[in-house]
Amino acid sequence: MRVKIAFLCIDTSRVFTTGFSYGGSMSYELACVRADKFRAALLYDPGTLSGTNPSSDCKTPIAVFQSHGYDDQTLSYSQGLGIFNVFTKLNGCTAQTPPVPPTSGHTCTSFQNCSTGHPARFCGFGSGENNPYNSSLKGHYPAPKDPGQTTSWVPAEAWDFIKQF
Repeated sequence: MRVKIAFLCIDTSRVFTTGFSYGGSMSYELACVRADKFRAALLYDPGTLSGTNPSSDCKTPIAVFQSHGYDDQTLSYSQGLGIFNVFTKLNGCTAQTPPVPPTSGHTCTSFQNCSTGHPARFCGFGSGENNPYNSSLKGHYPAPKDPGQTTSWVPAEAWDFIKQF
């Protein structure tokens, strides 16, 4: 069934793709193959899907926000940085390496001089004392908390990124 968007109250210039883990991987793929349909991609601990080929799939710049756990053993931090770097290159951002996050905290980096006008922001986080670290998750969770906090810092960071549009 096809829905005619013209009859709905949707600002099509402000549609985002977002997801955690496998959902983040799906959003990564959508940002690559359908960048023209989304204003930005927000990815939380993403990986690559079988069949994803960044060199042929990812051709169009898109604004991107990503968070990833440094001790993530489900979808590694280095794999996450590789995904993020696909977009920073497409966006023409100055190459840099985000700082390693503190064990009990997070650090966010906005990449500079993105020549296409598509911003890129990466937040890395450590295991942290309030995070649900256990043998099955090992740093792979969408809502990490900093020490002394009862709620996650991720929603505020993501909203700060989105509201610029």
